[in-house]
Amino acid sequence: MRGLVLAGTSSGVGKTVTTLAVGRAIEAAGADVQPAKAGPDFIDPSHHTITFGTPSRTLDGWLQGETGVRRNYSRGTGDVCLVEGMMGLYDGKVQSTAAVAETLGLPVVLVVDASAGMESVAATAVGFEEYANRIGRDIDVTGVIAQRAHGGRHETGIRDALPDSLTYFGRIPPRDGLEIPDRHLGLEMGAESPLDQQSITAAAETIDAERLLEVAREPPDPATAVEERPDTEFSPRDPVQSEPDSHASTVAVARDHAFCFSYPATLERLRELAEVVTFSPVDGETLPACDGVYLPGGYPELHADELTDSPAIGDIAAAAREGRPVLGECGGLMALSETLTTADGTQYEMAGVLPAAIQMADRYQALDHVQLETRHSTLTADAGESRRGHEFHYSTASVASDARFAFDVARGTGIDGDHDGLIEYQTLGTYCHLHPESGAIDAFVERLWRGARRPN
Repeated sequence: MRGLVLAGTSSGVGKTVTTLAVGRAIEAAGADVQPAKAGPDFIDPSHHTITFGTPSRTLDGWLQGETGVRRNYSRGTGDVCLVEGMMGLYDGKVQSTAAVAETLGLPVVLVVDASAGMESVAATAVGFEEYANRIGRDIDVTGVIAQRAHGGRHETGIRDALPDSLTYFGRIPPRDGLEIPDRHLGLEMGAESPLDQQSITAAAETIDAERLLEVAREPPDPATAVEERPDTEFSPRDPVQSEPDSHASTVAVARDHAFCFSYPATLERLRELAEVVTFSPVDGETLPACDGVYLPGGYPELHADELTDSPAIGDIAAAAREGRPVLGECGGLMALSETLTTADGTQYEMAGVLPAAIQMADRYQALDHVQLETRHSTLTADAGESRRGHEFHYSTASVASDARFAFDVARGTGIDGDHDGLIEYQTLGTYCHLHPESGAIDAFVERLWRGARRPN
């Protein structure tokens, strides 16, 4: 599958809208689109899925390792993969859009905000092209898409100023229907605030899909990938090689507006290793019959009223007390705690499994790639193992003095700056979002097969 990386000069230049419009243009040219996102984000991919009807692949070398990035890319479907970048092209301490483009050997199309510039758009693009050579990175900046650019003299001025080494691939015009509302954690989810599809189609008319298809490139095969560079080296846990007879274990996965942050690869891996049933605590559903529970992240703070009265929350608490494995990531941690206090000061009762009180804040409390060192064997790792993930949350957790933690934080913030992963019974609640390439999902399902081991 050939691919392109749509990279921004910075955050906020309109990468998501550009990705949707470019994808629509490529579809109109007769090619099927596989969307993807550089970095650990859950929100932008939700807009990809709404527009293209295909789950967006997450590509992040910190979470997955370089081989994992190539492997996850190769699992996509379609003729052309459009990879939306994170932040600006070169931004990110341990992972960047540039690193993903280099790992996959894909050409970069630079998205530049042209609302207040013409020749300066070309100067910006040339700077991004030359910077790769200056820092010795194999980044092929092949051309430009002008975001928020008018036609006529504005477009002509941009196109004519570009050197021969940079192709003008078109523009996204300023128009109503191309703005996504935002809130804490970023844009609103695709299911909540989908862009007007007619506006996307209209924006696609000013994109040169044929030229984009000409420069799209096939990445190296994961099986023949080169060795990982020392600065991004990461050896995740080897995948489980054998599966249980008849998929003996059943995992109940919460899926609704409160629990909407799960990577497609996570659900894919769970379905490879176990039976998966989904349920909606927000909609008042009960917990299905299961051997274990997975509560992804999301927005429990926006649905605290429904959750406090949800029979599923009581069912999860009972399952935890019975010793069934329950894994909660970020929003899942919040729902498993004793109370959740929203930003307006209203306190809601949660499951009460973990000895913590959650308080929402007005600004983010953690935003970073994370590395955790396992103190005690738990649902996602054995003692002594490392796990890499990502955290982004607006809440804090006040924990009891006798609370037990599964992890020491080697990078990131965690629950108290030094630790993450509250453990009680066979329940683990963590602020860290994990990708299955880390081995966390394999470890979780192993414990369902063989009987969850109590923490040391």
